[in-house]
Amino acid sequence: MTKYSRQTKLLLAVDCIIFGFDGDELKLLLIKRGMDPEKGKWSLMGGFVGPNEDAESAAARILKQLTGLEGVYLEQLHLFSDPGRDPEERTVSVAYFALVNIHDYENQLNEEYRAEWFPIHEIPKLIFDHPGMVELAKDKLQYKAAFHPILFELLPIKFTIPDLQKLYEAIYDTTLDKRNFSRKVLSTGLLVKQKDKDKEGSKKGAFYYKLDKKRYSAKFHAFLNFIPNPDNLR
Repeated sequence: MTKYSRQTKLLLAVDCIIFGFDGDELKLLLIKRGMDPEKGKWSLMGGFVGPNEDAESAAARILKQLTGLEGVYLEQLHLFSDPGRDPEERTVSVAYFALVNIHDYENQLNEEYRAEWFPIHEIPKLIFDHPGMVELAKDKLQYKAAFHPILFELLPIKFTIPDLQKLYEAIYDTTLDKRNFSRKVLSTGLLVKQKDKDKEGSKKGAFYYKLDKKRYSAKFHAFLNFIPNPDNLR
């Protein structure tokens, strides 16, 4: 007798909420859905978990297949299991959010699926429960960014303090004091000052910095209170 033979079968899917930063705006990567129902409408990156893989492996595979992206920051967000979330068949989805520097991956997006970046405030109508996934991912990103240095995943190898401040302001949709921000971020010990400057913004220019990856790994869970009272910045 087969175990669980009387239980209803369901499909297990993964959906990926991919955030990117272009130096000015926080953006979301979307594709045109390639199957019915809702074929041709805007969707998050998604697909089904194979019989011989776990959810995280499926998410990484789907990201590479649909966009060409690999080796990016990927974190599990939430399990979405409303019985009516997919009108075609009972499907449970494990959602992940990913962080990428847009300029590093401009030439890797798969043209077949027409992946496109949208400013976070100009997202088109999405299928199924994907709008809720995006909102939850935005909240999670704000929370994580206040306590862990994950936003460095959105920056190029070399960046300035003003670049980093623009990113935090985009994430929290707010304005931060320049002096306090600079003082606080330098006090973390995570940045290595470079000899060259970015002189596009002003004649004086701003020094470039690089992330100290060893300290980044060591301090990942000890980056507390970088953004005071993050809930008040929403």
